[in-house]
Amino acid sequence: MSDRLQQLQGFLKDQPDDPFILFAIAKEYEGLNEFKKAEESYLYLKSIDAKYVGLYYHLGQLQEELENPEAAMATYVEGIVIAKEIKDHHALSELQGVKVNLEMGL
Repeated sequence: MSDRLQQLQGFLKDQPDDPFILFAIAKEYEGLNEFKKAEESYLYLKSIDAKYVGLYYHLGQLQEELENPEAAMATYVEGIVIAKEIKDHHALSELQGVKVNLEMGL
């Protein structure tokens, strides 16, 4: 376990539902090539705060990396709905872009 991951998990003890900390933990797992733990962390974050729109891009990319394009597509579509709902045009644009790229590759 990296020092950073250990530090983030310490922060999580004090703020167990903090979406930023949960997102940072998922990214740290990705950086450590612990992709299943990263996916579990993103999915947990989604269960805590489904409107944390940044998770959809990263989770979808991870699911593509894990060779699960159907899950990635579902993640992108769900993220697009959330981005429209919260009027996050930047996230919407990114999610639409990766969705189109995935569609072209299928």
